[in-house]
Amino acid sequence: MNRLIGIDFARALALFGMVIVNFKLAMNADIGTPQLIEFAALLEGRASALFVILAGIGIALLTKKCVTSGSMEHIKQVRTSLIKRSVLLLLIGLAFTSIWEADILKFYAFYFLIAAFLFTLSSKKLLGASIGFVFAFPLMWLFFDYEKGWDWLELSYTGFWTTEGLIRHLFFNGYHPILPWCGFLLFGIWLGKQDLSNTNVRKSLFTWSLSILLIVEASFYMLRLWAGDDPSIGMSKDEIEFLLTTSIIPPLPQYMFSAASSAVLVLLVSLKLASVFPTNQLIEWLSKTGQLTLTLYVAHVIVGMGILEATGLLVNKTIDVSVFAALVFCIISVIFSVFWLKYYKNGPLEWIFKKCT
Repeated sequence: MNRLIGIDFARALALFGMVIVNFKLAMNADIGTPQLIEFAALLEGRASALFVILAGIGIALLTKKCVTSGSMEHIKQVRTSLIKRSVLLLLIGLAFTSIWEADILKFYAFYFLIAAFLFTLSSKKLLGASIGFVFAFPLMWLFFDYEKGWDWLELSYTGFWTTEGLIRHLFFNGYHPILPWCGFLLFGIWLGKQDLSNTNVRKSLFTWSLSILLIVEASFYMLRLWAGDDPSIGMSKDEIEFLLTTSIIPPLPQYMFSAASSAVLVLLVSLKLASVFPTNQLIEWLSKTGQLTLTLYVAHVIVGMGILEATGLLVNKTIDVSVFAALVFCIISVIFSVFWLKYYKNGPLEWIFKKCT
């Protein structure tokens, strides 16, 4: 029970991080308190990575019985359910894109579709497949133009609704492209197959994750300093920063390993808190919020940003305003989740998904 509470607690934290990042992006909040700008930047690509990894853990828990039993009929039923979820996510995500370009649901659809055929793999093969997705991206970068379709100043993407643009955006250079982002989901499935209730397993994961995070961040920081403006390298400072960044754009292997490591650390802390304070009211409330993340994710755009737009607060605001608005939405989300789950077992969109799949 504590394990599930911890996972839901981490899912709520991931949602809150995504809300802060997306409100900042939507409000074009690039000025204001420097500490808040740094805080929001820290969450970019980290909260969403945690969100996807947790989805992978959810798939591992959902498919555990059928994988253990080896029943082909049961496996087929679960696979069909995942494919149905994929189709629903794609339909919602494509409709959602016209409202929110940075939507992740359409990408989720393909992550789930791929997972539907790979969840029966052994832990070793899942980890190998995850790493394969990570390194497939830089290989594609050698043959395709990553910047095609992008206006980096406006963070807008042209040609999305063309066949070429749609495929390119979904698989290669969108906000959360299948290559390499599906690697997060497969890593999450691998993680969900581990005995996360075992203290030794948690210690090992913590040690590995913290080590990878520190090594990657320190190494690439030193590489950026070393490269600097050295003309002999044959690249500008901006090009060097772009190539050696550990930020979400572009999602190079160093970003993937760093983000995955930080996600595992947040998950482990969440599991620890849930086990040490099993009756804590705040943890219970946040775990309930984590159970309604699909509903709340859609609501933060339609309701949250909708209200901000109606009140004239959506364009060119400071980071202080955007973070405050995000925190207000998060608090309301917690209150809504606690009251909703007093009367219903699932959130509104979660209920629809359950009925359809």
